[in-house]
Amino acid sequence: MSLHSLSDKITLEGVVVQRAECRPAVSESYMSYMKYTSPCLSNRLQIEESSKPARLSQQLEKAVTNNYKPVANHDYNREYERKKKEEGKRARADKQQVLDMLFSAFEKHQYYNIKDLVDITKQPVIYLKEILRDIGIYNVKGTHKNTWELRPEYRHYQGEEKTDE
Repeated sequence: MSLHSLSDKITLEGVVVQRAECRPAVSESYMSYMKYTSPCLSNRLQIEESSKPARLSQQLEKAVTNNYKPVANHDYNREYERKKKEEGKRARADKQQVLDMLFSAFEKHQYYNIKDLVDITKQPVIYLKEILRDIGIYNVKGTHKNTWELRPEYRHYQGEEKTDE
């Protein structure tokens, strides 16, 4: 570091090696000093605000009694269980029926994730994946990641109509 004096101007050249941010330890003596030396009142208020802790603890006179009592089973859980019982276990339907449901679904949209296809067909995931491996392609990357689409030979929306029935 070097110090140059050109006429009345002093210049300082160097490289910053380490930087530190300092806050004053606010005490009564410091604040009384600031009251007389600081021309701006907002400066003093700003220092007082910065020295306050972010969180304060306070002692309560009595215990808080408006707590909620635990509920054994919420309404939405009961509704979900009832709905699940009505549907029962997903039974495997005939393969041709499932294929018809899948083709009609793929007529509406080109890409589906497995969860949506399970909801549409009401079939077990493993059984549905077996069928999809025969007629579909699983996208593992790109914009349609983790979705299924029909193989080109089954698509009719690109002008490639399948006619061997």
